[in-house]
Amino acid sequence: MYLADKDILGQVKAGNITISDFDETRLQPASYDILLGNAFQIVRDETAAFVDPVKKIYPEMREVVVADGDEFVLHPGQTVLGVSKDNFGSDDFLVHLSGKSSLARVGLVVHNTAGIINPGHFLHITFELFNAGKIPIILRPGMEIAQILFSELTSKTERNYKDQGRFNDDNWNHFADKKE
Repeated sequence: MYLADKDILGQVKAGNITISDFDETRLQPASYDILLGNAFQIVRDETAAFVDPVKKIYPEMREVVVADGDEFVLHPGQTVLGVSKDNFGSDDFLVHLSGKSSLARVGLVVHNTAGIINPGHFLHITFELFNAGKIPIILRPGMEIAQILFSELTSKTERNYKDQGRFNDDNWNHFADKKE
């Protein structure tokens, strides 16, 4: 069962859901809009002839940081990693990442596979941004880029993300090769 707006607000106030710089104006009927951050990771195509996940062969990445007020152009067919301005998570709820329909209609995909945030994981989420359209999409730091939904679990988890010794922010820094 997903939390409604008043339940999200209540859980934020109770401290059971963490959202940095919580802004009640971004609260939707059953979700909360999150903002795009300033950093993007771009694949350096020339650094690998192929990708082999089993042998851990990946192309290098480069980081581009866009100042507030500036723009990043996502070209058709291009995939880049982005990051949220918002840091969020919960020990008690499963968090779901979803795109915004207004952006999906112009071809923006915000995640390919990583749409679930387990209990105990508090992070600036990494977006898998893909332009499925035929024209470039302008992305700006601070724009509402996606939404998060919160669902109740049938029982308290036996272990959560932080109990497993996982990172408790995102793994962003290990992607970076160099900054531009």
